[in-house]
Amino acid sequence: MRKFLLVLMGLACVIGHVSAAERSRPVRIGALTESWGPTPGVVGLRDGLHKLGYQENKDFVIGVRFTQGDSAALPAAAKELVQQGVDILFPSGRSAAKAAQMATRKVPIVFYGGPDPVEQGLVQSFARPGGNITGIANLDLELCSKRLEVFLEMIPGLKRVLFLHDVTDSYSAAEATAYRDAARQLNIVLLDKAVRTEVEVKAALAQVRKDNVHGILSPRDVTFNIPGYILEIASQKTIPAMFPMTWWVEQGGIASYSQDGYESGRMAARLVDKIIKGAKPAEIPVEVNSKIELVINLKVAKAQGITISPEVLYRANRVIR
Repeated sequence: MRKFLLVLMGLACVIGHVSAAERSRPVRIGALTESWGPTPGVVGLRDGLHKLGYQENKDFVIGVRFTQGDSAALPAAAKELVQQGVDILFPSGRSAAKAAQMATRKVPIVFYGGPDPVEQGLVQSFARPGGNITGIANLDLELCSKRLEVFLEMIPGLKRVLFLHDVTDSYSAAEATAYRDAARQLNIVLLDKAVRTEVEVKAALAQVRKDNVHGILSPRDVTFNIPGYILEIASQKTIPAMFPMTWWVEQGGIASYSQDGYESGRMAARLVDKIIKGAKPAEIPVEVNSKIELVINLKVAKAQGITISPEVLYRANRVIR
């Protein structure tokens, strides 16, 4: 199992809830993610708490445990955060939220990102979550069709698109269905490749050639480090890759179309504030982040010999030059 990085200060006994009474120490927030470090959502949470009048290190501290693409390591990481005495768990996405849910029924959990939390069994309803969980949902499946449409508008001659996904993961399977439906409507051939291991991911991408694959769609989940390997092969073979998270574009992907992860974290700060003041997660409605952003890495486009039309660039929320 990979080692985790823990950036927390002065953790002591386990705390089952956050009291509204005056505190003698900062509120300890344990962020849990299967990414490779602090996510935009973590930054958004910190900035959101600042805006609400909280001072970092005085009123709150945020510790981050990340598992570098290893979703199987999330349950152990969540348990360690609980054992270290965090006051609030802040998991990123579906897998981390499920791991947090398994780790504790007492410590308040504020998730951000991920699909329908009711369908995933995280909450009873959006209005009254029940239990110790609330958060910010993304409902990303609804964006699959538009994401592929934007990809087609960006890349002239996009006809054959590869989509790799973990066959054992129900959400990834739902993504594949959504992309298949969208591809039929857009007259695109979707090369849907289901994989079960990291070895299969590498083998599938090793066969990719520019003459048989015009673009690659990345799944949202980072199981088997699929997005990381897509990023690597896209750079090596100069094939454009579309991602469902901005972070990958900042690392060298050509584009992403997704909910604004920073905004999800900023919205979550309001929920954390309510819990600190004594509200129960069970009674704090789940919110939906409706802020969508298109991010384009123009440096990557130029390196791959792709000219993106001014119309598409104009629609981008952010262009990396």
